[in-house]
Amino acid sequence: MAAYYNEIEPFAAQWLRNLIAAGHIAPGDVDTRSITEVAPDDIQKYSQAHFFAGIAGWSAALRLAGWEDERPIWTGSCPCQPFSVAGNKTGRSDERHLWPAWFSLIGAIRPPVVMGEQVAPAIGKGWLDEAFSDLEGVGYSCGAAIVPAVAVGAIHKRDRLWFVAHSERDEQSGREQCSGPIGRVGRQEQPFSWDTPWETALAHFRNVDDGLPRRVGATDAARNAVVPQVAAEIIKSFMEAYDGETIGF
Repeated sequence: MAAYYNEIEPFAAQWLRNLIAAGHIAPGDVDTRSITEVAPDDIQKYSQAHFFAGIAGWSAALRLAGWEDERPIWTGSCPCQPFSVAGNKTGRSDERHLWPAWFSLIGAIRPPVVMGEQVAPAIGKGWLDEAFSDLEGVGYSCGAAIVPAVAVGAIHKRDRLWFVAHSERDEQSGREQCSGPIGRVGRQEQPFSWDTPWETALAHFRNVDDGLPRRVGATDAARNAVVPQVAAEIIKSFMEAYDGETIGF
């Protein structure tokens, strides 16, 4: 199996299985345990690992960017609620602050490349400082940028913090060049202002929700997902730098 997917939410986990069965994302296994219950030995055999996998935005983005399924990488979008303007803003004291759990696995396995995403306000809460301090402490070079969904033509702003960490211990061979165009989000009529307060924006999003459990699960999963086209641009930039032997941030 090429990939390991960790997703605790049952609806999203089944969505992942359906995507794997249909061949839309890298083949692999779906683990529905909390990341706090996952041990390094559980994921040692996988070339790719996607934590907080949601509906496979990262795996889809890797394929969009031309990253082969067997090429090693770990990805993750840690829960944003502790740092989001829509949450309780309790930061690192929130039990949903799961970066320490993810980093404990990163530190044990030391994958060659780690990529992740978080809400932009997490920077002011010290999330990025903590993550980079941990990663650099075990030999990773790190870089980050805030890139909105509108940068790839989406109809909403959706500022997100994207980061890449590259291990100085990387012994990967057979580095491939990126090929094929990056997918684009089509432009459509804007349903509400990019700067609309999150409560109003969420109400608009919920208008497609008819109250049935299946539709509720689908809208929640989509709302929490990364925009694959943005992630693909991050991945492509890394590939151009790394495969061109000009790595550095």
